Amino acid sequence: MNEMMQHLLVAFCLMLILEGVLPFLYPQRWRKMVAQLGQISDRNMRILGFISMLLGLFCLLLVS
Repeated sequence: MNEMMQHLLVAFCLMLILEGVLPFLYPQRWRKMVAQLGQISDRNMRILGFISMLLGLFCLLLVS
């Protein structure tokens, strides 16, 4: 269980690093993108989230 928790924490830390790259490198573009995301309907946001989850799962299966 300890090893699993360590892997989850590593994955979380990597997610934070990746999430921080765009705001760090391109703060104005990131701000515009976030504003545009606020204009997307809930249905389209759910579709984007679902596609993102499937893509992540597919990549995870390829790497594992």
